[in-house]
Amino acid sequence: MNKTTTTLHVPAPTRRENPRLAQWKEAREVFPIYLALAKQQEIDIPFPQATRNLPEQPDTALFTQVHEWLEAMDQKVMAHQLRHLLQMTTLNASENSLRALIRRHLRKPKKSNPDRDKIDFLLVQYFALCAPAKIYHKQIEPDDVAQVMQPVLGDVDPAPLDWCAPLEKMIAALRGFHSLREISKTNFIEEGRKVKEGAGGMFYDPAALLAFIRFNFLLRRTLIELMHADLIAIRAGVDQLQSAGVRTIDCHHGGLLGGEPLGRIRKIADEWKQPFQKEYTERTVSQAFENLLGLRRDVEQAIQKAIAGSAPKGSPEGPGETLKKASSARDASNPKAKPREASEAPPAKAEPSGALDFENCMEQIWEQLIATPPSRGRSMTTVKIGGARILMSSWEVTAFVSEDGPSAEDLRRAVVARVLVAAAMESAKETGNATSLDRAMNMARVEVTRLQERVDVAKQAKDTEAAVNLGISTKRLLSTLDEAAKL
Repeated sequence: MNKTTTTLHVPAPTRRENPRLAQWKEAREVFPIYLALAKQQEIDIPFPQATRNLPEQPDTALFTQVHEWLEAMDQKVMAHQLRHLLQMTTLNASENSLRALIRRHLRKPKKSNPDRDKIDFLLVQYFALCAPAKIYHKQIEPDDVAQVMQPVLGDVDPAPLDWCAPLEKMIAALRGFHSLREISKTNFIEEGRKVKEGAGGMFYDPAALLAFIRFNFLLRRTLIELMHADLIAIRAGVDQLQSAGVRTIDCHHGGLLGGEPLGRIRKIADEWKQPFQKEYTERTVSQAFENLLGLRRDVEQAIQKAIAGSAPKGSPEGPGETLKKASSARDASNPKAKPREASEAPPAKAEPSGALDFENCMEQIWEQLIATPPSRGRSMTTVKIGGARILMSSWEVTAFVSEDGPSAEDLRRAVVARVLVAAAMESAKETGNATSLDRAMNMARVEVTRLQERVDVAKQAKDTEAAVNLGISTKRLLSTLDEAAKL
């Protein structure tokens, strides 16, 4: 196998642009990210607070100082530290900054393994940010990746390379997984890493970069979708147990102690962090997923134990009967709950998108998310309204099933607006009547304005998580609107 370094022709600045000014423009784009990294890692910042807003025209001393500091930071910052920063702050929402950061690393004449890992992560992060709605939620093909990455990598032939065949084989296998336990038995993370490390300089072949972006994104998306199916099941189980009067359960399969309070189990499920936000290996990811699967097993066993429990003396019914009736009682007290008989009846024909209103759509989404399907799978985070299928992000699912408050309400409204536009698009394609689409788009534009204001409020309140999540959900709504406008 030839492992010589492949030259990547990164799109260059226009001919008339001064090379020195182009370098400075790029430095200004990435400078806020490096400042945040330095603060996060408690690295000394040699620039006083008053001078950290870099001018458009630098003098020679400042130009040299900034570039030397950026190069020194590149040596200190690892990929997992960059991942943690960009996935937990609003800095990941700037296409220009991400593009500049990627180009900065790709242009290095000699790239270390840490450089390679950072490039690997940044390319996937850029794709996740910039992929339009029409391809974000489907089985992504090489052509799709090439189109999204064109501003970064230039025009690339997406034809798969022979030595990337192991990636293609794993991508094909991802389509057949229906539970986190199934995929956790594979070693796909380690296999992908081996292909990357074995590539040497060929990793930087543009077609190879496209292959790795596609593999990494689809693997991550599949893991997250399946993971949230288990989290939703755990939360639903905790609700059932609490309704039955159960207060503590044995959670040794989930790596906890016996007699864990249900409130703590609920908190663990609500605050579960993806095992990709820090330095991770196949072992650490597998351990995190095993703990999650073990926790679900503990909850399900507690439910079975309660159902099998005998009635205490002097009581007409025991916890088992209480648990059996808990779901019915909760449905009766919850106006959003779907009647039990409805789950046994054939599914009703989907309403025309024009007949959907905001509240009706929100209720349909909610019902689909809380329903417990016969098997765990990606459908847990996919909603189907009319002819549209929308894949929801983890924070959007959480906003529907386990959170309340202004931020959760904003996320729910962003999802509903996206679903209404997507459903109206499908209806317009089928019928040729765009009346409902126009109505949905007008409503969505109003929501976009409101959501953008809410993002600003979250930023001012220094609620980073809310600002990031709302920002990305708003961007996806805008992407759906862009697609609708082309019809």
